[in-house]
Amino acid sequence: MRIFDPHIHMTSRTTDDYRAMYDAGVRALVEPSFWLGQPRTSPASFFDYFDALLGWEPFRASQYGIAHHCTLALNPKEANDPRCTPVLDALPRYLVKDSVVAVGEIGYDSMTPAEDHALAAQLQLAADHGLPALVHTPHRDKLAGLHRTIDVIRESNLPPEDVLLDHLNETTVKAATDSGCWAGFSIYPDTKMDEDRMVTILQNHGTEKILVNSAADWGKSDPLKTRKVADAMLKAGFTEDDVDQVLWRNPVAFYGRSGRLQLDVLAPDPLHEGNSILRGGE
Repeated sequence: MRIFDPHIHMTSRTTDDYRAMYDAGVRALVEPSFWLGQPRTSPASFFDYFDALLGWEPFRASQYGIAHHCTLALNPKEANDPRCTPVLDALPRYLVKDSVVAVGEIGYDSMTPAEDHALAAQLQLAADHGLPALVHTPHRDKLAGLHRTIDVIRESNLPPEDVLLDHLNETTVKAATDSGCWAGFSIYPDTKMDEDRMVTILQNHGTEKILVNSAADWGKSDPLKTRKVADAMLKAGFTEDDVDQVLWRNPVAFYGRSGRLQLDVLAPDPLHEGNSILRGGE
């Protein structure tokens, strides 16, 4: 089984997590830039973080046989802080980097005018750089936030097929799929979605243009939730091909729109014998 986790914050995780993820079948991931829990007080804090996502974290992942890509953006929560908004002007020099496969996470937190501006500006940056966009739907007033998000996307120069609407649930899945965007679901131990609810959504809505992620970060989360969804799908009667579509081919298809996916990595050594190439894209 091969797994591509399309949204996980490995900056918050340990090398033991990388080892467990590899053993569970994870061969590729995308790490979106996000709020670190402690408010940043200057753009320089973002730039150091972006540099780590472009350099240190891909190296760390490669030691465990996992291809690492990232998405970069000014996140919705910090879009409201005028100390952070100069990041918008600096993003273009980061979005040209080879391992950046989308602009994200962008979207809404509290649905403020400042967030309106940051979302529209970063959708335009995605269009300008030929990149897709990873859009965070708000944790509060989720359905209203989703409709507002879709309205902004429709007014942008980025087509819906280049947008992944993430953190969806049963109340938002239909509006998201009807919009023409890709649909993302975060699987958590106690909040957001769980494996059984995800299986029900797949039974009701099919496997096309649906991505499943762990979104594991510094909070209570589980970097193996993608594998647990795969196991739950098989138990519910889905085929191995269905699992491969949701857990591998769909994220490859979406982030592949960037033209930047590099999925060949060395097997970890000494955890596994030899250094054979794992050609995840084949």
